[in-house]
Amino acid sequence: MRNNDAVAPQNGSPLDRSALAEIGHARAEELARAGVAAVALTWVDNVGVTRVKAVPVERFAHAAAWGVGMSTVHDVFQVDDTITSGQLVGGPVGDLRLHPDTDALTVLYCEPGWAWAPVDRWTQDGRPYPLDQRTFARRMVAAAEEAGLLLRMAFELEWYLAAADGTPAASGSAYGMTRLMEVADYGRDLLEALAAQNVPVEQYHPEYAVSQFELSTSPDDPVVTADRVVLVRETIRAVSRRHGLRASFAPIAVAGAVGNGMHLHMSVLDHTGRNLFADGSGPAGLTVSGESVLACLLERLPALSAITAPSVSSHLRSIPQRWAGAYQCWGVENREAAIRLIPGVVGTGQASSNVELKCVDGSANPYLAVGAVCAIVAQGAHDGATLPQSFDVDPVTLPADRQPPRLPESVGVGLAALAEDDRLLAVLGPELVDAFRSVQMADAAAAEGQSAEDIVNAVRWRY
Repeated sequence: MRNNDAVAPQNGSPLDRSALAEIGHARAEELARAGVAAVALTWVDNVGVTRVKAVPVERFAHAAAWGVGMSTVHDVFQVDDTITSGQLVGGPVGDLRLHPDTDALTVLYCEPGWAWAPVDRWTQDGRPYPLDQRTFARRMVAAAEEAGLLLRMAFELEWYLAAADGTPAASGSAYGMTRLMEVADYGRDLLEALAAQNVPVEQYHPEYAVSQFELSTSPDDPVVTADRVVLVRETIRAVSRRHGLRASFAPIAVAGAVGNGMHLHMSVLDHTGRNLFADGSGPAGLTVSGESVLACLLERLPALSAITAPSVSSHLRSIPQRWAGAYQCWGVENREAAIRLIPGVVGTGQASSNVELKCVDGSANPYLAVGAVCAIVAQGAHDGATLPQSFDVDPVTLPADRQPPRLPESVGVGLAALAEDDRLLAVLGPELVDAFRSVQMADAAAAEGQSAEDIVNAVRWRY
């Protein structure tokens, strides 16, 4: 069982601290036997930056039961660590408790003596904190389950690998064996580290942009998938440091170049285990419910993209003909469409059919991203919505009057679209929406008038 289901609050009831302390004590003993001295406890803020507090292993049981203190002000941190405020949150008053997920606890292979665990943030009286993004994701997974749906998700991570001075670490061709072998020891060590941490890797390869690489993990529960993104990114950074290198997951790491995506793949199963994206009578083999899911995702993409591609840097990445999902359209195996339907190898539809959401990047909070997608799927699977015609060409090659709409091209336009999506606002809740909107608008205001190069330089090593 994962995510402390046995001791987590149900319907807002307080935490079972005795049970948490018992589990935490057992895990602390395991960690001590493994030579672990400290545990890094992480959460991801509204600008997509992973924040942390650490505890000695001797304090882990206490942290599991009683949490670790953290100010509420971190919900309004900007990407450069400037603090803004919203109408409902901000300022020096207030405190939270960070409760580590003991089931997700992982000994870090590349950081001897360290372990890691994601946290849920609770109020001081042991109740769910309305602005906690991981709790939001878990609630939306539960909402999908209540609708008779099981989602499986996986992220593709892209990053720019640089030398210590920021210049490209590899010069070989895109997707080229030369580039892979230039950093062969690095790649081997990375895969070894992830295997030791029980992260299932599906593939690893050089990508299109200069010194860019990509790694894909296996599909899993959406919250597990979001946790895995945090762990994989930190593992990539750790392996990079060991090799005297640096890794950037920023939407744009080199001004003017193709950017880094964090594309989200998903499949949706009904209560019988049937894949809604395969063996149906609808377009491209979609079932009736599968078509409704995609139709709702497509219609609500402008609002969703405000969460999955939220930053000023996101809009520098979202350029046509860069496979960044710049257009509000869908297509079968069309990498320019924001929603790419992947039927899979003929004969393996139930096992492999999935959908790739391309308008996702590393400035997104992965918990907000998976939670928002789960919410839309749960709300739309049974609506009976139908899809418009798919696009089987590069949209930019069409006459202007036949091109699909562009997704929001600025932070303000994206947030305006989100403000019009009442169903998404309702499940996010006013406090989380207020904080998220406040930090995105503040970052956008700070970047106003800056060149693309200045923006890229400012955030390259923040992600």
